[in-house]
Amino acid sequence: MGVLKIILTIIFILVCIALVVLVLMQEGKSAGLGAISGAAETYWGKNKARSMEGLLVKLTKVLAVAFMVLAMVLNLSIFS
Repeated sequence: MGVLKIILTIIFILVCIALVVLVLMQEGKSAGLGAISGAAETYWGKNKARSMEGLLVKLTKVLAVAFMVLAMVLNLSIFS
């Protein structure tokens, strides 16, 4: 079981690094004064799920779930 724990720990560290990078790459919710004047209702505002920002949000959700699952698996007593 020692080899499996090492492999899962390496995957866990890679997921942690990727999650930090993805969160830092995302824009804030208040991305400027355009939201005040109604510029958020443009084509890019309505189709944000198809843009790069939408992809980053989806990848962040997937990596967050992977982070939680790996954290729970690594915390099990069978790896002690």
